Amino acid sequence: MQLLDDNRKQNLAGRLDRPLAIGSKTVANRLWLAPLAGLGNVAFREVLDGYGGCGLMFTEMCGAKSVPTESPLVSPVFRWREAELPRLVCQVAGATPEQMVPAARRVQDCGFFGFDINMGCSVSGIVKKNAGAALLKDPNQAVRVVEAVRKAISIPLFIKFRTGWTPDIEPAVALARRFEDAGADCLVFHPRMAPDKRTRPPVREHIKAVADAVSISVFGNGDVVTPADCLDMLETTGCAGVSVGRMAIARPWLFAEWTAGHTPAETCFRDYALRLADALDRHFDPVRALKRYRLFTIYFAANFLFGHSLQSRFLKAKNMDEIRDVIREHIQPDLQLVKRPNLSMYNI
Repeated sequence: MQLLDDNRKQNLAGRLDRPLAIGSKTVANRLWLAPLAGLGNVAFREVLDGYGGCGLMFTEMCGAKSVPTESPLVSPVFRWREAELPRLVCQVAGATPEQMVPAARRVQDCGFFGFDINMGCSVSGIVKKNAGAALLKDPNQAVRVVEAVRKAISIPLFIKFRTGWTPDIEPAVALARRFEDAGADCLVFHPRMAPDKRTRPPVREHIKAVADAVSISVFGNGDVVTPADCLDMLETTGCAGVSVGRMAIARPWLFAEWTAGHTPAETCFRDYALRLADALDRHFDPVRALKRYRLFTIYFAANFLFGHSLQSRFLKAKNMDEIRDVIREHIQPDLQLVKRPNLSMYNI
């Protein structure tokens, strides 16, 4: 893995470990967990919290139509711990002001730090409903949604969005300005086209174009794997901070490592795998816990030289006890790590 010398480590920590005002509230630092469907669940966030260093966490994607009446006692996605609410943003996907406003009001009433409008998801089921990245095809509708939500709530308003449906950055820059004018407090920008399933690298210069166009905070997102990647994004784009997704699942201690110089223990991978198994058991029924764990193994196994073999062992497990057997038997300190986690294993 690409390493930083001590001076650059301090430079990175100095850039990240600074408070940031978002609307009427303040975030402790500038390294955040990106919203991750199926992965950023309440159990994972509990484990992540135990490592520290994450300035702001985002829920996995919730549906605007469901949120107003959904019970956190039974919902697999609209669920949280009371202790995390002061640092938790709820991400919601919806197509119209009529859908989004009741959801935003419910999120505010529940005590979340903020509300995040998803304009980045390009999964066909979301796009067919004219939500997620589909809103980028209709900038006027996207702005109407932001304006309506802003009028309905006072908590910080975030927007996660992509370049759009063409490689041209100008529409995204123009939309960023309109989002600011409509009342958004922070933009999280992923510089890829909406149809791109990570087959091409993100265009870092596009983050700079968006950040230069507005006065509100812009966070960069996309393929931040190493601390060197993170520092490069901060130095070259002028973004206010960095939002980390898949690597947060692979190595959740990176937040404490990059912001405060934390050194993970020799047994960190084994301990993490067991902690997550226990947390999933606490928060979900056995069937859902096993499904969530299997999804996690894609990212966890990418850390290791023979990751595909390790993942296959996890996928053969029929319950969480068998998952723990795999961990205890196969996750040892001498398991060989790859220099850079194998992104080709990531399939979502």
